[in-house]
Amino acid sequence: MSERDTIDPANPPATVESLTADLRALGLRPGMTVLVHSSLSRIGWVSGGPVAVVLALMGAIEPGGTLVMPTHSSDLSDPAAWQNPPVPEAWWQTIRDTMPAYDPDMTPTRGMGAIPEAFRKRRDVRRSGHPAMSFAAWGAHAAQVTADHALENGLGEGSPLARIYDLDGWVLLLGVGHDSNTSLHLAEYRADWPGKRAVVLGAPVVQDGARRWATYADINVDTGDFAALGAAFEAEHHPRRGRVGAARATLIRQRPLVDFAVAWMAAHRR
Repeated sequence: MSERDTIDPANPPATVESLTADLRALGLRPGMTVLVHSSLSRIGWVSGGPVAVVLALMGAIEPGGTLVMPTHSSDLSDPAAWQNPPVPEAWWQTIRDTMPAYDPDMTPTRGMGAIPEAFRKRRDVRRSGHPAMSFAAWGAHAAQVTADHALENGLGEGSPLARIYDLDGWVLLLGVGHDSNTSLHLAEYRADWPGKRAVVLGAPVVQDGARRWATYADINVDTGDFAALGAAFEAEHHPRRGRVGAARATLIRQRPLVDFAVAWMAAHRR
């Protein structure tokens, strides 16, 4: 959706104040830990764009809250697996040898949208250390959420997703569906199903002050059934729903979602 498409003369522009009010009406409260997945265009035309959305999210959970967003950089990965688009095999080794290492201050997000990209650039936001699957956090538990993000199994027990689970945090789907819900990946590491398998991934990292290409163990994560899984969860648990600007929004407690997903994957995946 283009910016032109978000302009609707029948609706006033969203503002920091109106978005904060919408978020509070949805159920955000001071002190919450909230992982946000978002689409700026779905919110409609916003006065201040992604910066205004970030400020509204912060304002809705102040004081004492913690705001978390995925800041993944999936292009810092082995080119042999790239599909969108693929690159010639003759390039692979050159890419592995020369791709700049992950830098939490400099490495941009990829495919995350304008809101996480604006959020990660704030001076008071921390970003975790995984080269491909980082998360950024602000607020009371930001250090706890982002510290010691394990290279192996990057969305598993050593990840910010598991720290949010420990904190009994929430997931906010803001104009997006469960196919964007990274907390379901945590369930993949905890669940067993016949097709689950180990994989070896790679990324450029800095270790002992030097750039090197690192390989690490992970699993074959797959978002293909996340929409069906999310629909099944919502049918049983009835999460909070509402509008934030023009966007449909869903607020879900993460622990019951992940626990449900573990059982659902074991029963439905092959």
